[in-house]
This record gives sequence, structure tokens and C-alpha cells, in this order.
Amino acid sequence: MSRSCSILGAPIQTGASQPGCLMGPASLRTAGLGKTLADLGWSVRDLGDLSIAPQQALSHANAAIHDLAETRAWIEVLASAAFYAARDHDFPIFMGGDHSMAAGTVAGLARHAAGQGRPLFILWLDAHPDLHTLATTESGNLHGTPVAYFTGEPGFDIYPPLSHAVDPRNICMMGIRSVDPAEHELILRSGIEVHDMRAIDETGVLPPLRAFLERVRAANGMLHLSFDVDFLDPDIAPAVGTTVPGGATFREAHLIMETLCDSGLVTSLDLVELNPFLDERGRTAKLMCDLTASLFGRRVLDRMTRSY
Repeated sequence: MSRSCSILGAPIQTGASQPGCLMGPASLRTAGLGKTLADLGWSVRDLGDLSIAPQQALSHANAAIHDLAETRAWIEVLASAAFYAARDHDFPIFMGGDHSMAAGTVAGLARHAAGQGRPLFILWLDAHPDLHTLATTESGNLHGTPVAYFTGEPGFDIYPPLSHAVDPRNICMMGIRSVDPAEHELILRSGIEVHDMRAIDETGVLPPLRAFLERVRAANGMLHLSFDVDFLDPDIAPAVGTTVPGGATFREAHLIMETLCDSGLVTSLDLVELNPFLDERGRTAKLMCDLTASLFGRRVLDRMTRSY
């Protein structure tokens, strides 16, 4: 049976604090993402990169917020593109770009899942929960807001209206190790499942991951994986502007991806926050391609020796 996937670039960096993420899609292409997937037997269609028109500035009561109009426009464009990519391909991949793009990709995927009569689940691999609202963000960096938005939290009237919100109880976060007080309060109130790095140190990655996958399977859910580079330890993945020490190791990350592959439950993927300007000879882009290959079926015995 033919398996189709699409790759779509979202060169967005307006949600982040420093430039460079707009080069993420080009870096992943240069690292060979499309060829890697084709070599694994997938029919790959590169849909190119999205773009937005110049925007007129929008103001907000929270003076810290920057690039609000641009972020809003990106969300709108991405929500539509994600819906059609999911409709037309078995497995869409969205290459970022900063994590504010997930506000758009998840919104579009939630609409698609609702049309299939299935719930959307989210596995959020990230150092941060990205649960700020427009009122609570102190940095003003809107890559810290997507989860609050797509779960239907109030205070996002200026963002595009959601057609379908994601149930917070359908979200599992792993690798969390940097949480602001407002986000912590929302985690406790919302019912989002969170496994921080201490929990992973204590139990390993498999028990919580397998339990979450069983919930997805029991609900006949569609599973979206949103993978932020800063989920990984910066020693192995330096190309990110939000480094937090103590992230996932090489083997932990591959084990997660291999287990997800074995489950057959993942239906879409975000690869976000790759900043090639901060990379070392492309090593982070190559690692993200290798991890994606594990998700798409590459086994340990198939892995080649890599020289950096």
C-alpha cells in the first residue's frame, strides 16, 4: 500500500525572541528530510513554503507583545494549509519556524479530525508548555501561547476564531523543565498530562508514553506530534534559541520516535524552533531528520555512522 506524506515549510520567526528560525525549513531540506522519507518507502510531496503578506501593526493591552499582526496572519494561513495537507496526504509534516506555528497547524488538524469524527490528541515534546495567554506573557514572545490558544482558553479574541478546540485532557507533554507561574496554574486547572524531566528521570520515557498511546488507541484518536528542538539536551541539539539544560538524550529521543512508529498512531508532525544560525555544521538539522526517520520506520540496525 502506498503511503503518502507531505512536507510544508512555515518560515515564521515573529513569535520568537531572536532571528534565525525562518531558515529552519531550508535547513531540514538541505539535511535531506525528503530523500530520507522517500528512501523509507514513502511517497513524498514537497508543498514548498508558506508566506504572509505585509501586515498593519496590531496593538494589545499587554505592551510586551511584539509582532502580533504577523503571528495572527501566520496562524490563519497555517490553519487552512494544515487542514488541506491532512485531507490530501496520509501524513503531513510542518517544518518551522518557531512554535507559534502550532497554533495554526493544530487548529487546522483539529478541524480535519472533527470532520473524520475522531478526537485529536497531541504529544507535546518541549522544554516549555507554551501555555501563556496574551495577557500573561511577560516576554511578549508569542511562541509561548499556542497551547492556551488551541485548547480554547479565553483572551485570544485577536487570534483567528477556532472552529474546533482541542480537549486539554487529550494532551500529553514530555520533557518539560521551564514553566512560568501562570502556566503552572493553567496546567493544574486544565487537566493536561505533564511529565517533566524529573518524572522521566524516575520512570524513563516508556511507561508514560505507552499509557498515553493506549488512551489514543482506545479513543480511535488522531495523534499529532509537536516536536520542539529544545526538548533535546542542548549538548546534542544546539540550534535553538531557547536552550534549557537537562533535556532528552539521543537514545531517549530515538526510543520515543521508534515507539511512536511501532504504535502506528501518529498522523501528523511539527518540527519547530530549529535555528540554523545557532547550529554546528548542521548537526541539529541532521539529528531532527534522523529522529523523523525513526518515526517513519528506520530501525536501529539501519542507522549509518555519522561524522560531524
